[in-house]
Amino acid sequence: MTCPAAPGDQPGASTIRLFSSWASRPGRRLPALFFLCCCTLAVPARGAELKQKTIAAFQHYVEISEARMATELEDPQRFLWVDRLPAPHRQALLAQLLQGRVITERLETLEGGNRIAVPDGLIHHWIALVFVPGVSLPQVVALQQDYAHHQEMYKPDVQRSLLVSHEGNDFTVDFRFYRKAIVTAVYNVEFAIRYFPLDAARAWSRSYSTRIAEVEDPGKPSEHEKPVGQDRGYLWRLNTYTRYQEKDGGVYIQIEFIALSRSVPWIFAWLVNPYLKSVPREYLSHLLEATRKALKKQEEAASGSNAASWSEPARLTAVSWRRCAASRRFPGRARLSPGSGR
Repeated sequence: MTCPAAPGDQPGASTIRLFSSWASRPGRRLPALFFLCCCTLAVPARGAELKQKTIAAFQHYVEISEARMATELEDPQRFLWVDRLPAPHRQALLAQLLQGRVITERLETLEGGNRIAVPDGLIHHWIALVFVPGVSLPQVVALQQDYAHHQEMYKPDVQRSLLVSHEGNDFTVDFRFYRKAIVTAVYNVEFAIRYFPLDAARAWSRSYSTRIAEVEDPGKPSEHEKPVGQDRGYLWRLNTYTRYQEKDGGVYIQIEFIALSRSVPWIFAWLVNPYLKSVPREYLSHLLEATRKALKKQEEAASGSNAASWSEPARLTAVSWRRCAASRRFPGRARLSPGSGR
């Protein structure tokens, strides 16, 4: 569905003028908004192509962000995002976390105080935290590494999860992501994931998407993948950085999320960009809520049946993590290496 243009007019200006005149009439504001949404979403539906200049700009943004993260990993007292906030704000958010809330905040990495331009792309940079009482760091890590069951824990956002390979702290995992808001999008995504134990109370992990393909006609006989980088452009890159810290009688889980999607024409940006930017907030909130729920369920089952509900790989992961913590045999002061693992 496209907005009409008057003959001889520039398409963009005509669209705005005709729509504004029509929408301003009494009783047409809500239909007008719906009409504009349809026009807007038709733009990404026509498809986009991921360009090398967009990839390069995203990679540059990631490298600068990772340089900042590397300095934060050194200090146990400032390990979490909330720890670095001014005291009044920090205390207010900690109180909310201890009450069971998920905290989300949009971030933006600057370079020399200036925004980083991403031609033909839109970066989504968010951070989210949750506190899970009554659990330990090994339990949380074991749950996170039990990838075969992520499709159960995180449905409907995760429709399929498959552990492709595992060696030490390195994992390769295939996911099928599903998201339905105004439009529905399904993606097959492969991640390279690495875990970094820091000490007995802290660890972090990093995941890079290594392949993202949008699925056309999912669940139908005609199901197929669109060419990588030539799709509607809702998800082109996805990096996550997760920190775990055991304290205050439980474990804090923090996820930093940096994703790349296509941009939209400036005519529609004021409406579409806020929608695109809101999706990570909802995704992260659901992810952490589901994680807390799974950990609580696991803890309740463990207290009644000696952890019989744990899968064997998850149980072994927890045991090995405890042994590492006891002997403090960690892979050194693990640092981020900007751009590594790509």
